Amino acid sequence: MVRHLMCAAVLAACAAWATGADEAKTVLGIEGSQFTIDNRPVFLLGISYYAGLAAGAEQLGRDLDELKAKGFNLVRVWATWAAFAHDVSVVDADGQPRATYMKRLGDLVAAADERGMIVDVTLSRGNGVTGPPRLATHEAHLRAVLAVAEALAGRRNWYLDLSNERNIKDKRFTSFAELKALREAVGKRLPHLLITASHAGDLSADDVKEYVRTVGVRFLSPHRPRGKDSPAQTAATTKKLLDWTRQAGRLMPVHYQEPFRRDFGSYQPTARDFLTDLEQARRGGAAGWCLHNGDCRKAKDGQPRRSFDLRGSQRLLERLDDVERGVVEGVTRK
Repeated sequence: MVRHLMCAAVLAACAAWATGADEAKTVLGIEGSQFTIDNRPVFLLGISYYAGLAAGAEQLGRDLDELKAKGFNLVRVWATWAAFAHDVSVVDADGQPRATYMKRLGDLVAAADERGMIVDVTLSRGNGVTGPPRLATHEAHLRAVLAVAEALAGRRNWYLDLSNERNIKDKRFTSFAELKALREAVGKRLPHLLITASHAGDLSADDVKEYVRTVGVRFLSPHRPRGKDSPAQTAATTKKLLDWTRQAGRLMPVHYQEPFRRDFGSYQPTARDFLTDLEQARRGGAAGWCLHNGDCRKAKDGQPRRSFDLRGSQRLLERLDDVERGVVEGVTRK
């Protein structure tokens, strides 16, 4: 009874930000192992836009227009983001909605909808550069996912990552049982919503079975190892994952929403590495891939911070380095 009352309170609080279903213009779906947009098969080509809720309306519009012109149709945005002492999370630590940023999320998804683009909305229990830990209890996490679902109920151009890298045994950890409960709660409100839970590292056959059978995700989102050998392995890894989903009872998409990136560790991927990884993903039958970008971990101030801090008027592509801009141009030429 307490949980039902809690859920009802969250839904009521978020009703003010919900948009009507008749406003949705872009519809994300799944057909077999591929995504669809408006019932047409499509490869999701994305880019990290983590601190997107810090961007002003004019900056957001410029970024989306430029990305679409370059061939991108997806941006990955975090709904729980507080890096560099600037909290733009749509919920507080207890999962209660924060009006200003919940509205910004709705505006961002609406702006993408107008352009035929998709938004990856990611939640995390938090660690490190993402800001202080949050959603430490299942109840808080449940409030958060329901708040986001209600606020975006009228849009069909987004999917939900319930818990970023949920398998890491720190404050991010979210059990399969918790994920199942979160997925079921959101599914009752939005049965059409595509839901995933991202996984750090390569998946095993047993992992895939749990995601497919226990949690009930609609697609896999593994964050593959960040090393020099990774790009050449992506096609074979993808084919293996697709086979494992079939064996688990449901063929579903494999989406690489967070591959390696620049300035993360000792491995500094080249433009060729990024483009090889993308090519391998397509060749293996993956449904999507994202150009991941973020802060410089060895710099005290994190600069360049790229998508991890989008305050100011500078466009996202201006924040990237020459190698990353080379990847963007390489994608555009394909």
